[in-house]
Amino acid sequence: MAKLIPTLNSSLSIMTGGEKRMAQSLEDNLEDDYTVWYDVSVGPKQMRPDFIILHPHRGILVLEVKDWKLTTIQTANRKSFELLTEDGIMSVTNPIEQARKYVLAINQVLCSDRDLVQPVGKYQGQLICPYGYGAVLANITRKAFERSDLGDVLSEHLIICQDEIKPTEAIELQERLWNMFPYTFSKSIAPQQVDRIRWLMFPECRLPSKQLLLFLKEHPLVVPDPDGDLDLPVTPLEIPTDLIQIFDLKQETLARSLGDGHRVIHGVAGSGKTMVLLYRCNYLAALNPDKPILVLCFNVSLAARLKEAILSQNLNGTVNVQHFHDWCKYQLKSHNIRLPQFSDNYIADLENTVREAIASGRIPGKQYSSILIDEGHDFEPEWFKMLTGTLDERDSLLLLYDDAQNLYGHQQKRQKFSFKSVGIKAQGRTSVLKTNYRNTVEVLNLAYEFAKDVMQPSESDDDDAPVLVQPLSAGRHGQPAQLLSCRSFDDEVKQAISIGQKLHSEGVPWNEIGILYRVKFMGEAIYAQFQAANVPIEWLNKDAASRSYQPKLDSIKLMTMHSCKGLEFTTVIIPGLGYLPNQYSTPADEARLLYVAMTRSTDRLILSYHQESGFVKLLQPLIVDICCNN
Repeated sequence: MAKLIPTLNSSLSIMTGGEKRMAQSLEDNLEDDYTVWYDVSVGPKQMRPDFIILHPHRGILVLEVKDWKLTTIQTANRKSFELLTEDGIMSVTNPIEQARKYVLAINQVLCSDRDLVQPVGKYQGQLICPYGYGAVLANITRKAFERSDLGDVLSEHLIICQDEIKPTEAIELQERLWNMFPYTFSKSIAPQQVDRIRWLMFPECRLPSKQLLLFLKEHPLVVPDPDGDLDLPVTPLEIPTDLIQIFDLKQETLARSLGDGHRVIHGVAGSGKTMVLLYRCNYLAALNPDKPILVLCFNVSLAARLKEAILSQNLNGTVNVQHFHDWCKYQLKSHNIRLPQFSDNYIADLENTVREAIASGRIPGKQYSSILIDEGHDFEPEWFKMLTGTLDERDSLLLLYDDAQNLYGHQQKRQKFSFKSVGIKAQGRTSVLKTNYRNTVEVLNLAYEFAKDVMQPSESDDDDAPVLVQPLSAGRHGQPAQLLSCRSFDDEVKQAISIGQKLHSEGVPWNEIGILYRVKFMGEAIYAQFQAANVPIEWLNKDAASRSYQPKLDSIKLMTMHSCKGLEFTTVIIPGLGYLPNQYSTPADEARLLYVAMTRSTDRLILSYHQESGFVKLLQPLIVDICCNN
């Protein structure tokens, strides 16, 4: 069975009758190494072919489906058809010509990547896989087609007719598709090349790579205008293989198939949950431009990162991004409700005031068409109840959750909490993302082996309960993590300064270095010494008034381990391991905290200590073992 993206059930509402039958036939009659995309935008021009079919050996095929009847076709030629409609005569592009233009434009986009063109031989410079095109006449039988004059303007071998959509044998449909290719190659394309094809065709499914962005700024893709001379050559570019990162097919299917109602995605750190959220924001903003969409998280730093991402998607006018307590203050101010006075119980009083105002109607419901919650494991159960009361009749909610990163909740809550109990109706509509794309194998293995005793994956038949998910590596290798032994904490800071300066001299931007600490005195010492050394540094947690985060500011980012959730840096430096676990917390919660901190690294992880501790003793042999095994 072929993989259909998005799923058939999620697409039925927008499909024509012919598209429904064709989609079902493709799914049923093609083998599981076929991938079929329905009505997805492709390339920089956002073209939307009806179906794109990809097979590692056969190649790429574009199909256009038409529900026309012979009686509606008034005239036809190689370029256009005139159709009789309720609104009179309408001129449309010949479906074969339409499919041809689509596949030629796709070909030119793909040929911009040197790894996707033939290096030598008869087809040198051409795409590494065959490509073809065709059309489906969903309401015209083969006999009717042959009796008509349509064969003069539509090549017979490029047409699938009404009675051929559902074949007696699967091979019949496959052969009709294969006949649409003008040539064949003996060699199949590799999985890595399939990913490169998807990466170029579907920019919205790319996982961000800051290194790749820098590369592309220096070497922009050269893509000729498909509406112009389609035979213009493309200048191939070398895009580094290890920088190509894209949703896997499960992620892509999930992102494109999210329907209405409430949805929960359980995902490990670095699994692309936030990318799914951004994809969903784009989709919902186009669907419901008349009412705001709310994106919420817990941390100030994550909210800043999400705002930046929303701005880059040109969604700032439709999508509102806030961290939860800022949203609470915004609601009270917007509806002329007095904020509670500052006290030791200010946060609790703030939450209670908002909760009571929603219950009484002073804060109105139906404010948002959709609510999307990132890092939902940081939310108190009562907060979900508050938020569901502000959704309109569309009742669209997406919750991203990873219980392994629950740093603020209590174990008892984690065990007893259910989504249904707080108004989230997601039974039967939960998904799990297990693959970690952010971290190298070395970093992920170290983090998981260190914390696995307090992060044992939970298995449950109840998809209404939060679960722990064991992360799977995407297989990207890098440098082993370093554990540096120092004479004092001041020496640890000096080491961090030296490392930061060296990396910057090698071309690493300052803002790609994150320093994460556990106790406030560490932040004070690090900030003071970096300033004295004239190394640019931004301290997120300097004081209550300075809790802002500027991702683009070219400075090293200094923050607590709690504040780093949802963020990532090329290099992560964690000093002060000799003080962990913290005496004021449980070892289990401290292990979770360090796991989160370590998994912020995309390339390098550097830890340091000057005194022995329980965590240092655990990490020392693990680092040695991982180095030896890799």
